[in-house]
Amino acid sequence: MRLALFEPDIPPNLGTILRLGACLDIPVHVIEPCGFPFSVQAVRRSAMDYLEHADITRHDSWEHFKAERPVGRLVLMTTKSAIPYTEFHFAPDDILLMGRESKGAPDYVHDAVDARLLIPLKPGLRSINVATAAAMVLGEALRQLDAFPRRP
Repeated sequence: MRLALFEPDIPPNLGTILRLGACLDIPVHVIEPCGFPFSVQAVRRSAMDYLEHADITRHDSWEHFKAERPVGRLVLMTTKSAIPYTEFHFAPDDILLMGRESKGAPDYVHDAVDARLLIPLKPGLRSINVATAAAMVLGEALRQLDAFPRRP
């Protein structure tokens, strides 16, 4: 299981997702360009001291990500889907792809994925925070696969 972020816009969201990945032992792929200069300083406040435990792979572009990505289904979280994430059967090698906070994922990303899922929301509301969405979907995937880290 992996998380991938398409051109993230907001440093605290990226930091929160890096902390999530570190705590749950999930690698995080960052597909650039980011909407900010990606640096330790940019994400340090939300990632806190967990950053040194994060498994981060940076990709210069969507094209580089496609060429370098690990094997597995690419599963996009989007409001442009009819399939709730709770009805999807996750696999251990899935890559959970989160769209850009400001614009989601462009059509060429939608065209390249293996599945598109949504988080059902109250009618009239657009979306939830990307870090919250990542935590919800990753939590469901790990639950289904009985893949949460084991306590000693």
